[in-house]
Amino acid sequence: MHWQDGGQIQRTLETVFNSILQQRMAGLPVLNPALSVQALDFQSYSDNWAGILITPWFMNLLLLPKAEADWQALGSGEKIRRRFPHGEFEFIVAVEQALGCYAACSLYSPMFQFDRQAVAVATAHAAWQALFIDSEAAEALAKGSAPQTISRRDLLRGAIGSRKNKP
Repeated sequence: MHWQDGGQIQRTLETVFNSILQQRMAGLPVLNPALSVQALDFQSYSDNWAGILITPWFMNLLLLPKAEADWQALGSGEKIRRRFPHGEFEFIVAVEQALGCYAACSLYSPMFQFDRQAVAVATAHAAWQALFIDSEAAEALAKGSAPQTISRRDLLRGAIGSRKNKP
C-alpha cells in the first residue's frame, strides 16, 4: 500500500483495527473495556512510517513500509531489527489484508494496567518521545543529572519554578 501521510495511516489503522475488534476479538477476555482503538504520532522515519497503535488488547510501536523499505517482501512472523536514537528494537512482520504489510514491536500486552484511554495515550506519547532520546541522554535522566519530571501535585500547587523546589 502506498501511504500519503501520517493522517491517512492513522485513519486506516483505526478503521482496520476497529473492524478486527468487532469481528475477531469481540467477547475475548483479553480485552480491556476501558480502552478503544487509537493510532498516534505516525510520521516518516528512515524508510518507514512509524507510530504507536493502542487497542483494547495491545499497545504496539508499528512500522509501515515506504516504497523503498527492504523488509516489505518478508512473510508474516519474520523478524526485523530497526534502530532508533534510543536503541535497536525487534519487530515482527505481519500482513493484514485491508492494511498490507506492517511490523509490530509490543510495548504492552495485555492492557489491563490502563484504567482510562487518556492514561494509555499519555503512556504512548511518553514511549514515542523516549524512542528519540539517545542512550547518553537516557542515562543522564536515569542518574538524575537531568531535570526531574514535573509532578501533577507541584503543578497544581504552583510550585513549579519557585525557589523552594530548587536543590
